[in-house]
Amino acid sequence: MAFPPRRVVVASDHAGVAMKRRLREALADAGIDAEDLGTGSDASVDYPDFAAAVAERVSAGTADAGILVCGTGLGMSITANRFPGVRAALLYDDSAARFARLHNDANVAVFGARTMAPEDAVRRLRLFLAEPFEGGRHEGRLGKIRGIENTIAAGPGPGPAGQGEPRMSYLRQTDPEIYEVIRRETERQAYRLELIASENFVSEAVLEATGSVLTNKYAEGYPGKRYYGGCEFVDQAETLAIERAKRIFGADHVNVQPHSGSQANMAVYMSLMSPGDTMLGMNLSHGGHLTHGSGVNFSGKLYNVIPYGVREDTETIDYDQVRELALRHRPKLIVVGASAYPRTIDFAAFRKIADEAGCMVMADIAHIAGMVAVGLHPSPVPHCEFVTTTTHKTLRGPRAGMIMCREDMAKKLNSAIFPGIQGGPLMHVIAAKAVALKEAMTPEFKEYQAQILRNAEAIARTLVKRGHKLVSGGTDNHLMLVNLKDTPLTGKEGEEALERVGITVNKNTVPFESRSPFVTSGVRIGTPALTTRGMKEPEMERIGNWIADVLAAPADAVVQKRVSAEVRTLCGSFPLYASRLVGA
Repeated sequence: MAFPPRRVVVASDHAGVAMKRRLREALADAGIDAEDLGTGSDASVDYPDFAAAVAERVSAGTADAGILVCGTGLGMSITANRFPGVRAALLYDDSAARFARLHNDANVAVFGARTMAPEDAVRRLRLFLAEPFEGGRHEGRLGKIRGIENTIAAGPGPGPAGQGEPRMSYLRQTDPEIYEVIRRETERQAYRLELIASENFVSEAVLEATGSVLTNKYAEGYPGKRYYGGCEFVDQAETLAIERAKRIFGADHVNVQPHSGSQANMAVYMSLMSPGDTMLGMNLSHGGHLTHGSGVNFSGKLYNVIPYGVREDTETIDYDQVRELALRHRPKLIVVGASAYPRTIDFAAFRKIADEAGCMVMADIAHIAGMVAVGLHPSPVPHCEFVTTTTHKTLRGPRAGMIMCREDMAKKLNSAIFPGIQGGPLMHVIAAKAVALKEAMTPEFKEYQAQILRNAEAIARTLVKRGHKLVSGGTDNHLMLVNLKDTPLTGKEGEEALERVGITVNKNTVPFESRSPFVTSGVRIGTPALTTRGMKEPEMERIGNWIADVLAAPADAVVQKRVSAEVRTLCGSFPLYASRLVGA
Protein backbone atom coordinates (compact mmCIF):
# COMPACT_ATOMS: atom_id res chain seq x y z
CA MET A 1 0.00 0.00 0.00
CA ALA A 2 1.04 3.63 -0.31
CA PHE A 3 3.12 4.50 2.74
CA PRO A 4 1.96 6.31 4.71
CA PRO A 5 -1.59 5.82 3.37
CA ARG A 6 -3.60 8.95 2.60
CA ARG A 7 -6.78 7.52 1.08
CA VAL A 8 -8.28 5.27 3.76
CA VAL A 9 -11.74 3.69 3.76
CA VAL A 10 -13.33 2.11 6.83
CA ALA A 11 -16.39 -0.05 7.44
CA SER A 12 -17.92 -2.30 10.06
CA ASP A 13 -20.96 -4.40 10.69
CA HIS A 14 -23.33 -3.68 13.59
CA ALA A 15 -20.97 -5.32 16.10
CA GLY A 16 -18.09 -3.03 15.21
CA VAL A 17 -19.67 0.43 15.07
CA ALA A 18 -18.32 1.65 18.43
CA MET A 19 -14.78 0.37 17.79
CA LYS A 20 -14.83 1.82 14.29
CA ARG A 21 -15.60 5.20 15.83
CA ARG A 22 -12.53 4.91 18.09
CA LEU A 23 -10.35 3.89 15.15
CA ARG A 24 -11.55 6.83 13.05
CA GLU A 25 -10.62 9.16 15.91
CA ALA A 26 -7.13 7.64 15.95
CA LEU A 27 -6.87 8.16 12.19
CA ALA A 28 -7.93 11.78 12.57
CA ASP A 29 -5.22 12.26 15.22
CA ALA A 30 -2.74 10.97 12.63
CA GLY A 31 -3.99 13.49 10.08
CA ILE A 32 -5.95 10.95 8.03
CA ASP A 33 -9.53 11.81 7.10
CA ALA A 34 -10.95 8.35 6.50
CA GLU A 35 -14.08 7.72 4.46
CA ASP A 36 -16.71 5.70 6.34
CA LEU A 37 -18.57 3.21 4.12
CA GLY A 38 -20.97 2.08 6.89
CA THR A 39 -22.72 0.77 8.80
CA GLY A 40 -23.78 3.61 11.06
CA SER A 41 -25.99 1.90 13.64
CA ASP A 42 -26.27 -1.27 15.71
CA ALA A 43 -29.12 -2.61 13.56
CA SER A 44 -28.20 -6.07 12.29
CA VAL A 45 -26.44 -6.12 8.89
CA ASP A 46 -24.40 -8.64 6.88
CA TYR A 47 -20.64 -8.21 7.23
CA PRO A 48 -19.79 -9.37 3.65
CA ASP A 49 -21.51 -6.30 2.21
CA PHE A 50 -19.26 -3.91 4.11
CA ALA A 51 -16.08 -5.96 3.71
CA ALA A 52 -16.71 -6.00 -0.04
CA ALA A 53 -17.24 -2.23 -0.15
CA VAL A 54 -13.82 -1.59 1.37
CA ALA A 55 -12.00 -4.38 -0.46
CA GLU A 56 -13.37 -3.29 -3.83
CA ARG A 57 -11.93 0.21 -3.34
CA VAL A 58 -8.53 -1.11 -2.29
CA SER A 59 -8.48 -3.65 -5.12
CA ALA A 60 -9.31 -0.96 -7.69
CA GLY A 61 -6.57 1.33 -6.36
CA THR A 62 -8.99 4.12 -5.41
CA ALA A 63 -8.06 3.67 -1.75
CA ASP A 64 -4.57 3.16 -0.30
CA ALA A 65 -5.74 1.17 2.70
CA GLY A 66 -8.85 -0.18 4.38
CA ILE A 67 -9.99 -0.83 7.94
CA LEU A 68 -12.68 -3.37 8.82
CA VAL A 69 -14.34 -4.27 12.11
CA CYS A 70 -16.79 -7.04 12.96
CA GLY A 71 -17.38 -9.24 16.00
CA THR A 72 -14.28 -11.43 15.65
CA GLY A 73 -12.69 -9.99 12.51
CA LEU A 74 -12.70 -13.41 10.88
CA GLY A 75 -15.63 -12.90 8.51
CA MET A 76 -14.35 -9.54 7.35
CA SER A 77 -10.88 -11.01 6.69
CA ILE A 78 -12.25 -13.94 4.71
CA THR A 79 -14.44 -11.71 2.54
CA ALA A 80 -11.86 -9.01 1.89
CA ASN A 81 -9.23 -11.51 0.81
CA ARG A 82 -11.46 -12.69 -2.02
CA PHE A 83 -10.58 -9.50 -3.92
CA PRO A 84 -7.50 -9.39 -6.18
CA GLY A 85 -4.65 -7.37 -4.72
CA VAL A 86 -6.21 -7.18 -1.26
CA ARG A 87 -4.06 -8.39 1.64
CA ALA A 88 -6.32 -8.22 4.69
CA ALA A 89 -4.77 -9.07 8.04
CA LEU A 90 -6.52 -9.68 11.37
CA LEU A 91 -4.44 -7.73 13.90
CA TYR A 92 -4.90 -10.09 16.84
CA ASP A 93 -1.78 -8.83 18.68
CA ASP A 94 0.94 -6.19 18.37
CA SER A 95 3.34 -8.44 16.48
CA ALA A 96 0.68 -9.21 13.90
CA ALA A 97 0.11 -5.48 13.44
CA ARG A 98 3.80 -4.87 12.74
CA PHE A 99 4.62 -7.89 10.63
CA ALA A 100 1.46 -7.62 8.54
CA ARG A 101 3.04 -4.49 7.12
CA LEU A 102 6.75 -5.35 7.31
CA HIS A 103 6.56 -8.77 5.68
CA ASN A 104 3.19 -8.93 3.94
CA ASP A 105 2.53 -5.34 2.82
CA ALA A 106 -1.00 -5.72 4.18
CA ASN A 107 -3.37 -3.06 2.91
CA VAL A 108 -6.47 -3.84 4.97
CA ALA A 109 -6.38 -3.97 8.78
CA VAL A 110 -9.10 -6.05 10.44
CA PHE A 111 -10.22 -5.90 14.06
CA GLY A 112 -12.54 -7.96 16.26
CA ALA A 113 -14.76 -5.80 18.44
CA ARG A 114 -15.65 -8.75 20.71
CA THR A 115 -12.14 -10.20 20.96
CA MET A 116 -9.98 -7.16 21.73
CA ALA A 117 -10.19 -4.03 23.85
CA PRO A 118 -10.64 -0.71 22.04
CA GLU A 119 -7.33 0.62 23.37
CA ASP A 120 -5.54 -2.48 22.04
CA ALA A 121 -7.14 -1.98 18.63
CA VAL A 122 -6.06 1.67 18.53
CA ARG A 123 -2.49 0.76 19.48
CA ARG A 124 -2.32 -1.94 16.81
CA LEU A 125 -3.72 0.44 14.20
CA ARG A 126 -0.94 2.91 15.02
CA LEU A 127 1.66 0.16 14.71
CA PHE A 128 0.14 -0.89 11.40
CA LEU A 129 0.28 2.66 10.04
CA ALA A 130 3.85 3.22 11.25
CA GLU A 131 5.52 0.27 9.54
CA PRO A 132 6.73 0.41 5.92
CA PHE A 133 6.95 -2.71 3.80
CA GLU A 134 10.48 -4.14 3.93
CA GLY A 135 10.47 -5.44 0.36
CA GLY A 136 13.47 -7.59 -0.53
CA ARG A 137 12.77 -11.30 -0.22
CA HIS A 138 9.19 -10.52 0.82
CA GLU A 139 8.47 -8.86 -2.54
CA GLY A 140 9.17 -12.14 -4.31
CA ARG A 141 6.75 -13.96 -2.04
CA LEU A 142 4.04 -11.40 -2.65
CA GLY A 143 4.65 -11.87 -6.35
CA LYS A 144 3.91 -15.56 -5.93
CA ILE A 145 0.66 -14.75 -4.13
CA ARG A 146 -0.34 -12.48 -6.99
CA GLY A 147 0.52 -15.22 -9.44
CA ILE A 148 -1.61 -17.74 -7.58
CA GLU A 149 -4.67 -15.54 -7.25
CA ASN A 150 -4.57 -14.42 -10.84
CA THR A 151 -3.89 -17.85 -12.28
CA ILE A 152 -7.04 -18.93 -10.45
CA ALA A 153 -8.86 -15.89 -11.85
CA ALA A 154 -7.78 -16.79 -15.38
CA GLY A 155 -9.42 -20.21 -15.10
CA PRO A 156 -8.57 -23.43 -16.95
CA GLY A 157 -10.04 -22.33 -20.26
CA PRO A 158 -13.41 -21.64 -21.84
CA GLY A 159 -16.37 -23.61 -20.65
CA PRO A 160 -20.05 -23.60 -21.57
CA ALA A 161 -21.35 -20.26 -22.76
CA GLY A 162 -22.93 -18.00 -20.18
CA GLN A 163 -21.00 -19.31 -17.16
CA GLY A 164 -19.10 -16.07 -16.57
CA GLU A 165 -15.73 -17.23 -17.82
CA PRO A 166 -12.70 -15.51 -16.27
CA ARG A 167 -10.83 -12.83 -18.17
CA MET A 168 -8.82 -13.93 -21.25
CA SER A 169 -9.51 -17.66 -20.82
CA TYR A 170 -10.82 -17.92 -24.39
CA LEU A 171 -7.82 -16.09 -25.75
CA ARG A 172 -5.41 -18.30 -23.83
CA GLN A 173 -6.85 -21.40 -25.51
CA THR A 174 -7.33 -19.93 -29.00
CA ASP A 175 -4.07 -18.01 -29.37
CA PRO A 176 -1.55 -18.67 -26.60
CA GLU A 177 1.08 -16.50 -28.31
CA ILE A 178 -1.06 -13.35 -28.22
CA TYR A 179 -2.31 -14.31 -24.76
CA GLU A 180 1.30 -14.35 -23.58
CA VAL A 181 2.05 -11.00 -25.23
CA ILE A 182 -0.88 -9.39 -23.42
CA ARG A 183 0.02 -11.05 -20.12
CA ARG A 184 3.58 -9.78 -20.32
CA GLU A 185 2.48 -6.28 -21.33
CA THR A 186 0.11 -6.22 -18.34
CA GLU A 187 3.03 -7.14 -16.12
CA ARG A 188 5.21 -4.45 -17.72
CA GLN A 189 2.60 -1.79 -17.03
CA ALA A 190 2.11 -2.97 -13.46
CA TYR A 191 5.77 -3.16 -12.46
CA ARG A 192 7.32 -0.22 -14.27
CA LEU A 193 6.87 3.50 -13.74
CA GLU A 194 5.03 4.90 -16.76
CA LEU A 195 6.15 8.49 -17.30
CA ILE A 196 5.42 8.90 -21.01
CA ALA A 197 3.33 12.07 -21.08
CA SER A 198 0.90 10.80 -23.71
CA GLU A 199 0.06 7.54 -21.93
CA ASN A 200 -2.40 6.69 -19.18
CA PHE A 201 -4.27 3.76 -17.65
CA VAL A 202 -7.98 3.49 -18.43
CA SER A 203 -10.54 2.20 -15.96
CA GLU A 204 -11.89 -1.34 -16.04
CA ALA A 205 -15.19 0.17 -17.23
CA VAL A 206 -13.49 1.72 -20.27
CA LEU A 207 -11.75 -1.59 -20.98
CA GLU A 208 -15.06 -3.45 -20.79
CA ALA A 209 -16.71 -1.10 -23.27
CA THR A 210 -13.73 -1.32 -25.62
CA GLY A 211 -13.92 -5.11 -25.59
CA SER A 212 -17.70 -5.30 -25.92
CA VAL A 213 -19.94 -6.76 -28.63
CA LEU A 214 -20.31 -3.27 -30.08
CA THR A 215 -17.17 -4.10 -32.06
CA ASN A 216 -19.45 -6.23 -34.28
CA LYS A 217 -21.66 -3.36 -35.44
CA TYR A 218 -21.19 -1.41 -38.66
CA ALA A 219 -22.75 2.07 -38.43
CA GLU A 220 -21.73 4.31 -41.33
CA GLY A 221 -23.29 7.73 -40.95
CA TYR A 222 -24.48 9.53 -37.83
CA PRO A 223 -27.16 8.87 -35.17
CA GLY A 224 -30.55 8.76 -36.85
CA LYS A 225 -28.97 8.90 -40.33
CA ARG A 226 -27.19 5.58 -40.80
CA TYR A 227 -26.56 3.60 -43.96
CA TYR A 228 -27.15 0.33 -42.08
CA GLY A 229 -30.06 -1.04 -40.09
CA GLY A 230 -29.92 -2.27 -36.53
CA CYS A 231 -28.25 0.87 -35.20
CA GLU A 232 -30.75 1.85 -32.51
CA PHE A 233 -28.44 0.94 -29.62
CA VAL A 234 -25.17 2.20 -31.05
CA ASP A 235 -27.04 5.43 -31.83
CA GLN A 236 -27.71 5.73 -28.11
CA ALA A 237 -24.05 5.16 -27.27
CA GLU A 238 -22.83 7.77 -29.75
CA THR A 239 -25.44 10.29 -28.63
CA LEU A 240 -24.39 9.85 -25.01
CA ALA A 241 -20.75 10.48 -25.96
CA ILE A 242 -21.68 13.60 -27.93
CA GLU A 243 -23.91 15.10 -25.25
CA ARG A 244 -21.41 14.44 -22.48
CA ALA A 245 -18.59 16.06 -24.46
CA LYS A 246 -20.74 19.10 -25.24
CA ARG A 247 -21.59 19.48 -21.58
CA ILE A 248 -18.00 19.08 -20.37
CA PHE A 249 -16.37 21.44 -22.86
CA GLY A 250 -19.25 23.82 -23.56
CA ALA A 251 -19.10 23.14 -27.30
CA ASP A 252 -21.87 23.76 -29.83
CA HIS A 253 -21.15 20.61 -31.83
CA VAL A 254 -19.03 17.51 -31.22
CA ASN A 255 -17.99 14.71 -33.57
CA VAL A 256 -16.84 11.62 -31.65
CA GLN A 257 -16.08 9.42 -34.66
CA PRO A 258 -12.38 10.16 -35.41
CA HIS A 259 -10.27 7.07 -34.93
CA SER A 260 -7.31 9.16 -33.74
CA GLY A 261 -6.10 12.67 -33.05
CA SER A 262 -4.32 12.72 -36.40
CA GLN A 263 -7.55 11.95 -38.24
CA ALA A 264 -9.36 14.60 -36.21
CA ASN A 265 -6.81 17.18 -37.33
CA MET A 266 -6.93 15.99 -40.93
CA ALA A 267 -10.72 16.32 -41.00
CA VAL A 268 -10.52 19.93 -39.85
CA TYR A 269 -7.90 20.76 -42.48
CA MET A 270 -9.96 19.13 -45.23
CA SER A 271 -13.09 21.00 -44.20
CA LEU A 272 -11.29 24.36 -44.46
CA MET A 273 -8.40 24.15 -46.91
CA SER A 274 -7.39 22.93 -50.33
CA PRO A 275 -3.96 21.45 -51.07
CA GLY A 276 -1.38 24.23 -51.24
CA ASP A 277 -3.22 26.58 -48.89
CA THR A 278 -1.21 28.23 -46.12
CA MET A 279 -1.40 27.40 -42.42
CA LEU A 280 0.67 28.27 -39.36
CA GLY A 281 1.69 25.49 -36.98
CA MET A 282 4.13 25.07 -34.13
CA ASN A 283 7.60 23.82 -35.07
CA LEU A 284 7.88 20.14 -34.16
CA SER A 285 11.24 20.56 -32.41
CA HIS A 286 9.83 23.45 -30.38
CA GLY A 287 7.02 21.29 -28.99
CA GLY A 288 4.51 20.96 -31.84
CA HIS A 289 3.10 17.78 -33.35
CA LEU A 290 3.66 15.91 -36.60
CA THR A 291 0.18 16.84 -37.80
CA HIS A 292 0.80 20.55 -37.26
CA GLY A 293 2.85 20.79 -40.43
CA SER A 294 5.87 18.51 -40.22
CA GLY A 295 7.38 17.83 -43.64
CA VAL A 296 7.24 14.07 -43.11
CA ASN A 297 3.50 14.18 -42.32
CA PHE A 298 0.47 14.57 -44.60
CA SER A 299 -0.03 18.07 -43.18
CA GLY A 300 3.38 19.23 -44.37
CA LYS A 301 3.02 17.49 -47.72
CA LEU A 302 -0.45 18.82 -48.58
CA TYR A 303 -0.29 22.37 -47.27
CA ASN A 304 2.07 25.33 -47.30
CA VAL A 305 3.09 25.34 -43.65
CA ILE A 306 4.72 28.30 -41.94
CA PRO A 307 6.21 27.19 -38.60
CA TYR A 308 6.32 29.33 -35.49
CA GLY A 309 8.20 28.54 -32.32
CA VAL A 310 9.36 29.61 -28.89
CA ARG A 311 11.57 32.46 -27.78
CA GLU A 312 15.20 31.53 -27.31
CA ASP A 313 15.46 33.36 -23.99
CA THR A 314 12.31 32.02 -22.28
CA GLU A 315 11.56 28.92 -24.38
CA THR A 316 7.88 29.94 -24.33
CA ILE A 317 5.67 30.62 -27.36
CA ASP A 318 6.79 33.71 -29.25
CA TYR A 319 3.44 35.43 -29.73
CA ASP A 320 5.12 38.38 -31.47
CA GLN A 321 6.55 35.97 -34.05
CA VAL A 322 3.14 34.33 -34.52
CA ARG A 323 1.56 37.72 -35.18
CA GLU A 324 4.30 38.79 -37.59
CA LEU A 325 4.06 35.54 -39.58
CA ALA A 326 0.26 35.62 -39.66
CA LEU A 327 0.15 39.19 -40.97
CA ARG A 328 2.86 38.50 -43.55
CA HIS A 329 1.53 35.18 -44.91
CA ARG A 330 -2.23 35.58 -44.32
CA PRO A 331 -2.88 31.86 -43.66
CA LYS A 332 -6.30 30.27 -43.81
CA LEU A 333 -5.69 28.59 -40.47
CA ILE A 334 -3.52 28.93 -37.37
CA VAL A 335 -3.01 25.67 -35.49
CA VAL A 336 -2.52 26.05 -31.74
CA GLY A 337 -1.39 23.21 -29.53
CA ALA A 338 1.59 21.03 -28.78
CA SER A 339 2.86 17.59 -27.88
CA ALA A 340 5.81 18.74 -25.78
CA TYR A 341 5.11 22.23 -24.45
CA PRO A 342 5.12 22.55 -20.65
CA ARG A 343 3.49 25.96 -20.28
CA THR A 344 -0.04 27.39 -20.36
CA ILE A 345 -1.23 28.38 -23.85
CA ASP A 346 -2.90 31.77 -24.31
CA PHE A 347 -5.74 30.91 -26.68
CA ALA A 348 -7.17 34.42 -26.46
CA ALA A 349 -3.90 35.82 -27.82
CA PHE A 350 -4.11 33.50 -30.83
CA ARG A 351 -7.72 34.57 -31.41
CA LYS A 352 -6.68 38.21 -31.47
CA ILE A 353 -3.88 37.50 -33.96
CA ALA A 354 -6.21 35.45 -36.18
CA ASP A 355 -8.75 38.26 -36.25
CA GLU A 356 -6.05 40.69 -37.38
CA ALA A 357 -4.90 38.28 -40.10
CA GLY A 358 -8.42 37.30 -41.18
CA CYS A 359 -8.07 33.57 -40.57
CA MET A 360 -9.48 30.78 -38.43
CA VAL A 361 -7.97 29.03 -35.41
CA MET A 362 -7.86 25.33 -34.56
CA ALA A 363 -6.71 24.26 -31.10
CA ASP A 364 -5.30 20.77 -30.61
CA ILE A 365 -5.69 20.04 -26.90
CA ALA A 366 -4.82 16.34 -27.06
CA HIS A 367 -2.38 16.63 -24.15
CA ILE A 368 -4.29 19.03 -21.93
CA ALA A 369 -7.93 18.00 -22.53
CA GLY A 370 -8.37 16.61 -19.03
CA MET A 371 -7.23 19.86 -17.46
CA VAL A 372 -9.37 21.92 -19.82
CA ALA A 373 -12.37 19.72 -18.98
CA VAL A 374 -12.22 20.63 -15.29
CA GLY A 375 -11.14 24.25 -15.64
CA LEU A 376 -7.50 23.85 -14.64
CA HIS A 377 -6.28 25.12 -18.02
CA PRO A 378 -7.94 27.92 -20.03
CA SER A 379 -10.42 26.56 -22.56
CA PRO A 380 -9.90 27.20 -26.27
CA VAL A 381 -13.59 26.64 -27.08
CA PRO A 382 -14.64 30.32 -26.81
CA HIS A 383 -11.69 31.42 -28.96
CA CYS A 384 -11.39 28.83 -31.73
CA GLU A 385 -13.56 27.70 -34.63
CA PHE A 386 -12.34 24.13 -34.11
CA VAL A 387 -10.94 22.21 -31.16
CA THR A 388 -9.51 18.72 -31.59
CA THR A 389 -8.34 16.27 -29.00
CA THR A 390 -7.47 12.68 -28.38
CA THR A 391 -9.57 10.89 -25.80
CA HIS A 392 -6.71 9.15 -24.02
CA LYS A 393 -3.79 11.05 -22.40
CA THR A 394 -5.13 13.27 -19.59
CA LEU A 395 -8.76 12.55 -20.54
CA ARG A 396 -8.06 8.90 -19.60
CA GLY A 397 -10.28 7.26 -22.20
CA PRO A 398 -9.66 4.90 -25.13
CA ARG A 399 -7.08 5.71 -27.79
CA ALA A 400 -9.11 7.77 -30.26
CA GLY A 401 -10.02 11.32 -31.32
CA MET A 402 -12.76 13.91 -31.05
CA ILE A 403 -13.59 17.29 -32.65
CA MET A 404 -15.53 20.28 -31.33
CA CYS A 405 -16.69 23.19 -33.46
CA ARG A 406 -19.21 25.98 -33.85
CA GLU A 407 -22.66 24.94 -35.03
CA ASP A 408 -22.24 26.68 -38.40
CA MET A 409 -19.18 24.51 -39.11
CA ALA A 410 -20.83 21.21 -38.14
CA LYS A 411 -22.09 20.07 -41.54
CA LYS A 412 -18.75 20.55 -43.32
CA LEU A 413 -16.90 18.91 -40.46
CA ASN A 414 -19.15 15.86 -40.34
CA SER A 415 -18.78 15.41 -44.10
CA ALA A 416 -15.01 15.61 -43.79
CA ILE A 417 -15.04 12.69 -41.34
CA PHE A 418 -17.68 10.63 -43.15
CA PRO A 419 -17.58 10.03 -46.03
CA GLY A 420 -14.42 12.16 -46.32
CA ILE A 421 -11.70 10.18 -44.58
CA GLN A 422 -13.48 7.39 -42.67
CA GLY A 423 -16.10 4.75 -43.29
CA GLY A 424 -17.70 2.89 -40.41
CA PRO A 425 -16.96 4.33 -36.96
CA LEU A 426 -15.62 2.08 -34.21
CA MET A 427 -18.72 1.84 -32.06
CA HIS A 428 -17.03 -0.08 -29.24
CA VAL A 429 -14.47 2.71 -28.96
CA ILE A 430 -17.17 5.40 -29.12
CA ALA A 431 -18.97 3.66 -26.25
CA ALA A 432 -15.70 3.66 -24.31
CA LYS A 433 -15.36 7.39 -25.02
CA ALA A 434 -18.81 7.88 -23.51
CA VAL A 435 -17.73 5.99 -20.39
CA ALA A 436 -14.56 8.06 -20.02
CA LEU A 437 -16.51 11.27 -20.49
CA LYS A 438 -18.92 10.24 -17.75
CA GLU A 439 -15.95 9.60 -15.48
CA ALA A 440 -14.64 13.07 -16.39
CA MET A 441 -17.83 14.64 -15.02
CA THR A 442 -17.13 13.53 -11.43
CA PRO A 443 -15.54 15.54 -8.58
CA GLU A 444 -12.91 12.79 -8.32
CA PHE A 445 -11.76 13.50 -11.87
CA LYS A 446 -11.20 17.18 -11.07
CA GLU A 447 -9.11 16.23 -8.05
CA TYR A 448 -7.23 13.75 -10.25
CA GLN A 449 -6.32 16.53 -12.68
CA ALA A 450 -5.18 18.77 -9.84
CA GLN A 451 -2.98 15.95 -8.55
CA ILE A 452 -1.45 15.50 -12.01
CA LEU A 453 -0.31 19.12 -11.83
CA ARG A 454 1.01 18.82 -8.28
CA ASN A 455 2.88 15.67 -9.23
CA ALA A 456 4.46 17.28 -12.29
CA GLU A 457 5.58 20.23 -10.19
CA ALA A 458 7.07 17.86 -7.60
CA ILE A 459 9.18 15.99 -10.17
CA ALA A 460 10.22 19.23 -11.87
CA ARG A 461 11.25 20.78 -8.56
CA THR A 462 13.28 17.69 -7.64
CA LEU A 463 15.08 17.56 -10.98
CA VAL A 464 15.96 21.26 -10.85
CA LYS A 465 17.23 20.80 -7.30
CA ARG A 466 19.45 17.99 -8.58
CA GLY A 467 20.94 20.32 -11.20
CA HIS A 468 18.92 19.48 -14.30
CA LYS A 469 17.83 22.10 -16.80
CA LEU A 470 14.19 22.01 -17.83
CA VAL A 471 12.86 23.59 -21.02
CA SER A 472 11.24 26.92 -20.04
CA GLY A 473 12.51 26.37 -16.50
CA GLY A 474 9.63 24.22 -15.28
CA THR A 475 6.03 23.25 -15.99
CA ASP A 476 2.45 24.52 -15.78
CA ASN A 477 0.85 21.28 -16.92
CA HIS A 478 1.35 17.52 -16.86
CA LEU A 479 4.73 17.33 -18.56
CA MET A 480 8.28 18.63 -18.53
CA LEU A 481 11.26 18.39 -20.85
CA VAL A 482 14.69 17.66 -19.43
CA ASN A 483 17.27 19.44 -21.59
CA LEU A 484 20.43 17.33 -21.81
CA LYS A 485 22.29 19.59 -24.26
CA ASP A 486 24.92 20.51 -21.69
CA THR A 487 25.45 16.95 -20.44
CA PRO A 488 27.36 14.01 -21.93
CA LEU A 489 24.04 12.20 -22.49
CA THR A 490 21.73 12.29 -25.48
CA GLY A 491 17.98 11.93 -25.11
CA LYS A 492 18.20 8.44 -26.59
CA GLU A 493 20.82 7.39 -24.05
CA GLY A 494 18.78 8.89 -21.21
CA GLU A 495 15.65 7.02 -22.29
CA GLU A 496 17.55 3.74 -22.54
CA ALA A 497 19.25 4.16 -19.16
CA LEU A 498 15.94 4.81 -17.43
CA GLU A 499 14.28 1.92 -19.28
CA ARG A 500 16.86 -0.44 -17.78
CA VAL A 501 15.68 0.38 -14.25
CA GLY A 502 11.96 0.25 -15.03
CA ILE A 503 11.28 3.96 -15.61
CA THR A 504 9.62 4.55 -18.98
CA VAL A 505 10.06 7.95 -20.63
CA ASN A 506 10.66 9.04 -24.21
CA LYS A 507 13.48 10.87 -25.93
CA ASN A 508 12.32 14.19 -27.32
CA THR A 509 13.65 17.09 -29.33
CA VAL A 510 14.15 20.38 -27.50
CA PRO A 511 13.88 23.92 -28.88
CA PHE A 512 16.74 24.84 -31.23
CA GLU A 513 17.67 21.16 -31.41
CA SER A 514 21.04 20.22 -32.92
CA ARG A 515 20.65 16.44 -32.92
CA SER A 516 18.54 14.13 -35.09
CA PRO A 517 14.99 13.18 -34.01
CA PHE A 518 16.28 9.64 -33.53
CA VAL A 519 18.86 10.84 -31.00
CA THR A 520 17.61 14.17 -29.55
CA SER A 521 18.84 16.29 -26.68
CA GLY A 522 15.84 15.90 -24.40
CA VAL A 523 13.73 13.54 -22.35
CA ARG A 524 9.98 14.11 -21.96
CA ILE A 525 8.38 13.21 -18.63
CA GLY A 526 4.67 13.22 -17.74
CA THR A 527 2.62 12.36 -14.66
CA PRO A 528 -0.92 11.31 -15.77
CA ALA A 529 -0.36 7.54 -15.59
CA LEU A 530 1.33 7.44 -12.20
CA THR A 531 -1.31 9.80 -10.82
CA THR A 532 -3.95 7.30 -11.96
CA ARG A 533 -2.18 4.70 -9.81
CA GLY A 534 -2.65 6.94 -6.77
CA MET A 535 0.89 8.24 -6.42
CA LYS A 536 1.36 11.73 -5.00
CA GLU A 537 4.12 14.23 -4.22
CA PRO A 538 6.23 12.04 -1.89
CA GLU A 539 6.42 9.33 -4.56
CA MET A 540 7.20 11.93 -7.24
CA GLU A 541 10.12 13.27 -5.22
CA ARG A 542 11.52 9.75 -4.90
CA ILE A 543 11.05 9.16 -8.61
CA GLY A 544 12.67 12.49 -9.49
CA ASN A 545 15.70 11.53 -7.43
CA TRP A 546 15.86 8.10 -9.07
CA ILE A 547 15.80 9.75 -12.50
CA ALA A 548 18.60 12.09 -11.46
CA ASP A 549 20.62 9.20 -10.01
CA VAL A 550 20.37 7.20 -13.22
CA LEU A 551 21.08 10.12 -15.57
CA ALA A 552 24.15 10.98 -13.48
CA ALA A 553 25.53 7.43 -13.74
CA PRO A 554 23.81 5.67 -16.66
CA ALA A 555 26.31 2.80 -16.78
CA ASP A 556 26.66 2.24 -13.02
CA ALA A 557 25.46 -1.30 -12.30
CA VAL A 558 25.16 -0.65 -8.56
CA VAL A 559 22.88 2.34 -9.12
CA GLN A 560 20.85 0.38 -11.66
CA LYS A 561 20.34 -2.55 -9.30
CA ARG A 562 19.31 -0.32 -6.40
CA VAL A 563 16.90 1.85 -8.37
CA SER A 564 15.41 -1.12 -10.21
CA ALA A 565 14.58 -2.86 -6.92
CA GLU A 566 13.12 0.33 -5.44
CA VAL A 567 11.00 0.93 -8.55
CA ARG A 568 9.50 -2.56 -8.39
CA THR A 569 8.74 -2.23 -4.68
CA LEU A 570 7.01 1.12 -5.24
CA CYS A 571 4.94 -0.32 -8.09
CA GLY A 572 3.87 -3.20 -5.87
CA SER A 573 2.55 -0.67 -3.36
CA PHE A 574 0.28 0.89 -5.98
CA PRO A 575 -1.37 -2.11 -7.70
CA LEU A 576 -2.55 -1.76 -11.27
CA TYR A 577 -4.98 -4.14 -13.01
CA ALA A 578 -4.48 -6.67 -10.21
CA SER A 579 -7.11 -9.04 -11.58
CA ARG A 580 -5.33 -9.11 -14.94
CA LEU A 581 -1.87 -9.98 -13.61
CA VAL A 582 -1.97 -13.67 -14.49
CA GLY A 583 1.15 -15.42 -13.27
CA ALA A 584 3.00 -12.12 -12.70
